[in-house]
Amino acid sequence: MSLVKLLSNAVKLLTANKAGFVGFLIIVTLTLIAFLGPVFIAPETQSHTEAINKPPSLTHPLGTDFMGRENWIMFVHGGREVLSVAFLAGILTVITSITVGSASAFFGGWVDSTLMTVTDIWLALPRFLLLVVIATMVELNNTWYLALFLALIGWPGLARQIRAQVLSLRSREYIEAAQLLDLGASHIIFREMLPNMASYIFIALINAMAGAIYSQTGLVFLGMVPFGNNWGVMFSLAYAKNAIYSPNARASLLVPMSGIILFQLGLVMFSRSLEEIFNPRLRSGVG
Repeated sequence: MSLVKLLSNAVKLLTANKAGFVGFLIIVTLTLIAFLGPVFIAPETQSHTEAINKPPSLTHPLGTDFMGRENWIMFVHGGREVLSVAFLAGILTVITSITVGSASAFFGGWVDSTLMTVTDIWLALPRFLLLVVIATMVELNNTWYLALFLALIGWPGLARQIRAQVLSLRSREYIEAAQLLDLGASHIIFREMLPNMASYIFIALINAMAGAIYSQTGLVFLGMVPFGNNWGVMFSLAYAKNAIYSPNARASLLVPMSGIILFQLGLVMFSRSLEEIFNPRLRSGVG
């Protein structure tokens, strides 16, 4: 099949579910704003006392903050860290969960017992509180560090789900045939099992990204993450300056909150298209 045909089929599958396609457009739009917007729009580096806490208007499209800075410029420059941490934490969470869950189910015995004991202990811990404690001891001033710690906190539940999926696949005839042919554990797991779990894994990735956004926003709000400028910092500073009590200043709260909510909504809606892409039984009229 030619590359053009593959791309054509991918576009058809992506647009088959309208809600899923809208979610995809939301994700792409916010990602472009966050990563390309700062290239063309200079950051706000000075305060403007004459324009403090202005409501949205033609002059100030999304209003201004407590320093008179344009909220829309702050929004453009505040998305990169949030989305970077979400993508990285989601990917690291899924990789860790797949490794632990598939190894536990495939090898069984003492491997399964040991890994699931560690998983159960980790699940029993109050994970967000543990993350807060870690943040007080380790300076999470780097995107990679924060993503790594979020993945470290978020993998156990998904690992158990992956284990259940692999246990179900182990009884399939093609897996038993691969074992009889002695194709090796890595081949069976990565070439036979995981491709059949693609839809589940991608949707789990979306859920992990959503959880990472909430966790990092919570940490920023509590002052545990010293990031200079992101949507969580915007919301936290506006709240600290009592923007919630001033009608003119509420845009400073609503703008970053809208970015977080829209991205979450885009992820959830996009998952509907992923279900149709990976599950042929859900497709209708796409060929």
